[in-house]
Amino acid sequence: MNRKLRILCSPANEGGCSYYRVISPMKKLQELYGDKVEFRYNLNPLGIVESGERMGQWQEDWEFEDMKWADIVWTNNISNWGGPYTARIVGKAKEFGKFVHFDTDDLLTDLYKGHRLYDTYKEKNLEDITKFIYNNSDLVTVTQRKFAERIKDFCGGVLAIVKNAIDYDLPAWNVPKSKPAKKKIIRIGWAGGIHHEEDVKEFAGVPNMVNARVGRENVHWGFYGAPLMKKDGDKDEWQHEVWRNYKKILLQGFKGQPNWQIYNALPPDNYGGLYSQVDLAIAPLQMNAFNDSKSEIKVAECGRYKIPLIASDVGCYDETIINGKTGYLLPANAPRSEWVKVLTKCIKNPNHIKDMGEALHEVTQEYFDLNKVVKHRMDLYEQSMGLVHGRDGAEKITYNTEWTFDD
Repeated sequence: MNRKLRILCSPANEGGCSYYRVISPMKKLQELYGDKVEFRYNLNPLGIVESGERMGQWQEDWEFEDMKWADIVWTNNISNWGGPYTARIVGKAKEFGKFVHFDTDDLLTDLYKGHRLYDTYKEKNLEDITKFIYNNSDLVTVTQRKFAERIKDFCGGVLAIVKNAIDYDLPAWNVPKSKPAKKKIIRIGWAGGIHHEEDVKEFAGVPNMVNARVGRENVHWGFYGAPLMKKDGDKDEWQHEVWRNYKKILLQGFKGQPNWQIYNALPPDNYGGLYSQVDLAIAPLQMNAFNDSKSEIKVAECGRYKIPLIASDVGCYDETIINGKTGYLLPANAPRSEWVKVLTKCIKNPNHIKDMGEALHEVTQEYFDLNKVVKHRMDLYEQSMGLVHGRDGAEKITYNTEWTFDD
């Protein structure tokens, strides 16, 4: 090819998953490999009507210009327009003879019953739609090995593992660490979106129990990710209801003067600075296939600000979290008393927190810096396109960008 590689990026939306799997890597590829690759960005490459009486219908005279221009069509997860829309992106791209790259960090073939979207996924047959997308994509990239193992039989092309990574060059990841209002206070943070209603139950009432152990004057709890309040008639009122439930669960049994605060969500490229006001982070998770297939993005976030992470032993946290060295892992479904025990130990030993944070920082700088990880994406395109081009079916390979952190 005597010209630049042309890639059409069409993320499912502009939320966190799309940001880490498509939008941020796209920007970094353009920055580092602009001499080899060029991009077009289009959230609606199929020309669905986005407003008015015909909203949701197809534009009859749509020319698919961006798709025809591209060599690679890169999308992720299920579009805000629904599963059939994403499946049609894949199908139309194949119709035009394009190389299709589907990038995901959600195990959409095995959503657990407690997930808020479970009924929708069943009603709209999104499990089978996702399998169709896997089977008809030339390249499927996921974030970790367990995820790859769970979907490998559905993939008709190349299946590869590419870690989530962060562009640490952005201002939000270079905010000076703030100091607590009182010198001895340990600031504990939990950050999450709107789909953790089952997960927070693992931590129900723990803040109140820890306060009783160490004294509420020695700890501050920060809960990050609440939706912004909007005008009356907010169609996302259910999101506020989710966070009201979070509050009830997390602060169960809480009495007296509050030593906690809830913080609003920020855009994906701007929220990193929130970690500058946290000393110790928590990530309680229930054990299920969906959670067990999630990435360790929390490690990448916390480590940048030298914050050790205490997490449930779910997913691939065990690749980076070593007990007493970079944080602590608690068994899935551990009793709350175990959380209280570990948190109490850390709060009473600030130097231990500092040492673990320093160690985790070294890991993240080596393995989660987007400047390094994005090279794997460029290599993947060159290798996997060579496998797929001119064939009816691609040879299955796993281009493994995983690594081990030795004890």
